[in-house]
Amino acid sequence: MRIQTEPVGSIPRPVELVLAMKAHAAGQLNDADMDLLFEAALTDTIKRFEGTGSPVISDGEQTKPSFATYPIQGLAGLSPEGVVIPFADGHTRQLPVITKGPFRYQTYADSYLKKAKQITKLPLKQAVISASAISLLYPPTGLPHYSREQFIGDLINEAEKDIRGSLNSGAYRVQIDFTEARLSLKLDPSGGLLQSFIDLNNQLLARFSVEERNKIGVHSCPGGDHDSTHSADIPYAALLPLLFQLNAGSFYLEYAGEKNKRQVLESIRQQVHAGQQVFLGVTNVLDHRIETPEEIRDMVLEAAEIIPTGQLGTTDDCGFSPFADDESTGRDIAFAKIKARIDGTKLAEEALNKKIYSLQ
Repeated sequence: MRIQTEPVGSIPRPVELVLAMKAHAAGQLNDADMDLLFEAALTDTIKRFEGTGSPVISDGEQTKPSFATYPIQGLAGLSPEGVVIPFADGHTRQLPVITKGPFRYQTYADSYLKKAKQITKLPLKQAVISASAISLLYPPTGLPHYSREQFIGDLINEAEKDIRGSLNSGAYRVQIDFTEARLSLKLDPSGGLLQSFIDLNNQLLARFSVEERNKIGVHSCPGGDHDSTHSADIPYAALLPLLFQLNAGSFYLEYAGEKNKRQVLESIRQQVHAGQQVFLGVTNVLDHRIETPEEIRDMVLEAAEIIPTGQLGTTDDCGFSPFADDESTGRDIAFAKIKARIDGTKLAEEALNKKIYSLQ
């Protein structure tokens, strides 16, 4: 028996890259020099990923401004007065809003994938932002000559193009980042906002075949930015009944950072559908302590007592640095945690296979 293991996505950028991105945004660094630093960081990230023994890797999102805003980088007609996302430590992130239509992505995720494929032969996972997150860019007051209905139609077309481009370019799996799912329950405890997000994302997923949806996963966590979260106080029992309505093949869920792990496992067991794969986060990306492989093994074995092993995989709780300016976690720590996840998953495999053999 094999337990699948995959990363979520982002890796902390080198300090020199973070500083260079700030300088470039301020007009103090030219495009050519910026591209050289991007290439160096991307190559180093992929080589270090390969060194962990990971069967599936990512580009670490080294060249994205953030996991959420890459499609609109450089988009004309943005206004800064969008949704404000508060984090537990007091800092905030704010989305922009569009001021005109039609809406079009400026960057598609397959552009990152194609660059990474030039460096490695390993299977590459590509993260994309959810349609529901991008839907928040439409101003609540509306726009003249561009209705919300027109915007949603354009958005679904663009989000399909984003996912399909990565699938057609050979992505091992396309992961939809849906971190606003848990936050939506904080904003609207009735679940109505979350249900609208689910319906919108399923409208997009309906454009893909069953085979294609088996290669599409969904990541959900309570946020991870500067070692803080935006919705960790929302219980999984409230989230999962709706989350597993998504017509995707796999789900990547925070687990290591959860306080009541048994309750999380019971909620997953009760709600997960047949044919859906659950990847539990076994490394806490907000804690700089590096888990031991033995700790991760025991975490997986505990989960395997409740979740069918054929549906169980491992991952990290969240991306290590979803926003380009987040320097809270060092690269060495991130890769050490990834290596521990891989080694711990192998130990769990060995223990489970030994148990199966002894019962035969």
